[in-house]
Amino acid sequence: MSSVEGGGSGVEYRGSGAQCEKCHDSHDSKVSFMKMGFRLLFVDNQYNKSPSAPLCRGMKGGFSCAVLYRPIHRLLSKVWRFLVCTALALAGGFYLTESHAGEARARVQSRRMLNCGVSDGRVGFSSRDAKGRWSGLDVDFCRAVAAAVIGDGENVKFVPLLTTARFLALRSNEIDVLSRNTTWTIGREIGLGVHFVGTLYYDGQGFIVPRKSRVKQIADLKGAQICVMERTTTEENLADYFNARNWKYVAVPAKSLEEATRDFFAGRCAAYTADRSSLAAVRLRAPRAPTDYVILPEQISKEPLGPAIKHGDEDWLVLLRWIYFAPIAAEELGVTSQNVRAKGQSKADPRLAKFLDVNGAFAKLLGIEPGWVSRILGSVGNYEEMFDRNLGKDSALKLDRGPNRLWNKGGLMYSPPFL
Repeated sequence: MSSVEGGGSGVEYRGSGAQCEKCHDSHDSKVSFMKMGFRLLFVDNQYNKSPSAPLCRGMKGGFSCAVLYRPIHRLLSKVWRFLVCTALALAGGFYLTESHAGEARARVQSRRMLNCGVSDGRVGFSSRDAKGRWSGLDVDFCRAVAAAVIGDGENVKFVPLLTTARFLALRSNEIDVLSRNTTWTIGREIGLGVHFVGTLYYDGQGFIVPRKSRVKQIADLKGAQICVMERTTTEENLADYFNARNWKYVAVPAKSLEEATRDFFAGRCAAYTADRSSLAAVRLRAPRAPTDYVILPEQISKEPLGPAIKHGDEDWLVLLRWIYFAPIAAEELGVTSQNVRAKGQSKADPRLAKFLDVNGAFAKLLGIEPGWVSRILGSVGNYEEMFDRNLGKDSALKLDRGPNRLWNKGGLMYSPPFL
């Protein structure tokens, strides 16, 4: 990143290494917007916690460093932060780079490679095996995109990202899509210049504790130390839940899943809080046996996890949204990776020809080659196949589908018609 486009008085970055070469001591990717006479430090719905934070100010022509001395989050309530970000969104011109319709699709098709931002190792969503091959629900979504847009689900470069770097990587075009178990919130969509494609997995925040502890419910954690990933909605939900009940607790923040897991298993915390699917994966990594740890039954938040893209490219959003819908609709219609070719030749159900876009009419409008739905299903299967392979009965996690069942089976997964 060498310059900043857009209006306003300027944009400030807190970063390190390649993200902001003139500053030297920051892990975090933070953005400070200066517009309309006020200043706000804001990223991922979070804020600057450092009492003295070197910042890089990105202007056309280069970077310069400044110092921010006061923790802004103590000055701004959640409501104030929301209102300010809304005002910024309405004012416009504060994104790192401007997107244009069709830009991302053209870029991906030209290089014949999709750059996909994923987690730094979360079983069931995005993780690598001993041979370096990626797998997971988020990984499958990116393979589906590559299959539809490029023609080959293997043409994906997976870019592992820390939580604090994910949105900056998206806005700076380092990645074409962020598929990293990310919670869809209003603050992120209107305040960070991103669009969420859809909910790939409905989750909720929970707590894991040692089975031998006396903790049987969340109320038993009053006054306890709790491990949590910093600068996430998880951290904010934890604070909201305990503060609303006037319960004291001590947060033990971690910058990565590895650090949080290590702290929890080392006994630094009485509990670890995260999305329940993540807790199930963490339990598999227990030093002795997974049964030594228990996930409490209570859930303190809704966590709709899904892929996101940079704001401004409506063509890319529409394309990825229908790629997202395709495996869901396929499950409802009984189309799988094994029978998709036979279903495409069948004339028994007229819905199938429309769904599979046999005549290529939708493909032409989307700017991709015909056969896109069949390529998606041949690459990753329908949603049931994706779920079972990564999270459900055929995975190590053995998670119940719960709200991730189809709408006609008591769940929330629903696709508009392919008409």
